[in-house]
Amino acid sequence: MAANGSRTRLRNRNARAILIYVVMVIAPALVAIALLTGANNDSSAPSTAKMMVGHPLAQLLLAVAVVVGACKAAGWLVQRLGQPPVIGEITAGILLGPSVLAALWPSGAAVLLPKAVVPQLNVLAQLGVILFVFLTGLELNTKLLQGRGQLALLVSHVSISLPFLLGVALAVFAYLKFAPEGTGYLAFALFFGVSMSVTALPVLVRILQDLGLFRTEVGVVALTCALIDDVTAWSLLALVVALVTASSMMGVLLTIGLTMVFAALMFFVLRPLLARWVTRMKPHHVRGIAPLALVAILLCAMATEWIGVHAMFGAFVFGMIFPRDNLIEEWLHDKVGGLTAALLLPLFFAYSGLRTEIGLLGANLELWLWCGLILVVAVAGKLVGSAMAARAVGESWNHSWQVGSLMNCRGLTELVVLNVGLDLGVLSPTLFTMLVIMALISTAMSGPMVVWLRRKDQSSVVQADFSVSRTDRKAA
Repeated sequence: MAANGSRTRLRNRNARAILIYVVMVIAPALVAIALLTGANNDSSAPSTAKMMVGHPLAQLLLAVAVVVGACKAAGWLVQRLGQPPVIGEITAGILLGPSVLAALWPSGAAVLLPKAVVPQLNVLAQLGVILFVFLTGLELNTKLLQGRGQLALLVSHVSISLPFLLGVALAVFAYLKFAPEGTGYLAFALFFGVSMSVTALPVLVRILQDLGLFRTEVGVVALTCALIDDVTAWSLLALVVALVTASSMMGVLLTIGLTMVFAALMFFVLRPLLARWVTRMKPHHVRGIAPLALVAILLCAMATEWIGVHAMFGAFVFGMIFPRDNLIEEWLHDKVGGLTAALLLPLFFAYSGLRTEIGLLGANLELWLWCGLILVVAVAGKLVGSAMAARAVGESWNHSWQVGSLMNCRGLTELVVLNVGLDLGVLSPTLFTMLVIMALISTAMSGPMVVWLRRKDQSSVVQADFSVSRTDRKAA
């Protein structure tokens, strides 16, 4: 009881500290910027944005500070509402972009996030994505598959194949309306299908931890399915990127062949070498040698970028083969994971937000109907498909719907896929915006649906126990 009271007081104190910081520091700073940008009506007086032009480092530092502060504040707020922090961080990125900040306060947006820093934010954001994907591969626990391989394989592949098929079918109608000029139907349809098929494993883990489901039957089933789903989805994305970027069928075959050679070298040559190297590592050598793992991450990412299947595939494979349960892995989780989550991923959210223009949909009812149709197709394929597959292998209906709800979580992984599509010119800005909205809503659905289903499951158990007890009393 005393420990619980202490933790409650600590949380209250932290909440008051954040509130005071927002009111006493962030709000006055924003007011000052507003005064500086609004008061310079005299054309001879330099505006704040113009004064900052000669200080590119100052521009970048201000942009980073604004982005990180906004994402963390939004993440804390939505967490208090029972949602994973990534929902707030993605929303903050959209709010900082042209959809809200630049639309409502153009002069402020020019100071806080000037166009000159966008390329620099992109570089930092891409580095964050590479490290995030590496950590995703590192967190894959294949031991979860023991005894559940058949169930996980069926549910995960149904949760990919069904939404992929529905996405390709929808692309038949969306191609003429949304495909960028010069984009072939095959590339467009494949990317559309992949964007419908993703599950965000890191966000799923966070939801399970927040709901206390991490070690429950439903949680383990969802994790094992998401594990196979993650590997399949990243491999499928690499294949689609190869098909899009190669100039001919011979180029596609060459890219696929080089990718297979890279994967074989990683799994059959580098993996055993790393295992032997890590086991011989002395504890006092970790601090000096562990940063070399960062060098290896970047080299693997560079290799697959050069091959033509995107840098993040190399980082993901290196994360998969890296030895577990050792001091270097702990160092990577603590140091690299902390830096990525605290600094680099918020920059990726902001960069994605700068590319998300809800104004492109405007008051156009047809575009909003398309957006709704994309959401319905994505949820139907992922949630319903996963639930039906789980039910087919023996799970109860309630647990099956819980698994489907968790697999419907797309989160950050979906944003990574969508940004790749936009960078390659396969997705138009309008379609990119629709898919971002779909990712945000489908991820926000996961937690509340699982909570509702758990309550329903618990109430049915209580009613069953009550009925059994009444039957026993009558028999007596």
